[in-house]
Order: sequence, then structure tokens, then C-alpha cells
Amino acid sequence: MYIIAIAWIYVTLMMSVAEANNTNGTVLGAIVTFILYGILPTALMVYLMGTAQRNKARKAKEAAWAQGQDPDSSPLQPDASGHATGAAEPGSVSAVREKE
Repeated sequence: MYIIAIAWIYVTLMMSVAEANNTNGTVLGAIVTFILYGILPTALMVYLMGTAQRNKARKAKEAAWAQGQDPDSSPLQPDASGHATGAAEPGSVSAVREKE
């Protein structure tokens, strides 16, 4: 999807450059051409093509809320506290030195 948007921006940029360098063209006309033919349609296309992905993310977030989970917490941290559990694995080195 993004390759098409990038290609269309390139095409409209070249149209704008051609208009600005034309003997009857102006820089203002080139800017208007780039905005009206390039930026606005591309932004609309990217927004519309991303609608399904936004809806899917919204529904997943609503489902997480319905199950009583915090949808912003990472699935890798079940408690989402960001702190270590405190239980050392066998054979691991303790972070705190013992007093002699």
C-alpha cells in the first residue's frame, strides 16, 4: 500500500517541478498542484486503507476490557509492574551481596 502512495507522491512532485519550470508556470501553481493532486488524495487513500486495521485494533482493545484485562499491558509481563519477581533461578547470581 505504501509503495503506491510513495510512487504517486513522486509523480505529483515531478508534475509540480515541470509546472514550476514551465515558461507559463508559477511556483504557486506548482505548490497548489502538489497539494491538490499529491498530498490530499494520498492522505485520504492511506487513511481509508488503514480503516480495517484501526477497527481490528479497537475491537481487540474492547475485548480485552470486557475480559477485565488492561489492554495497554504487555503480554510478556503478566503483572505489568515492570519489577523483577524476586525469585532467583537456580544457579543464578544474587544481585545483593551477603554481609560477612
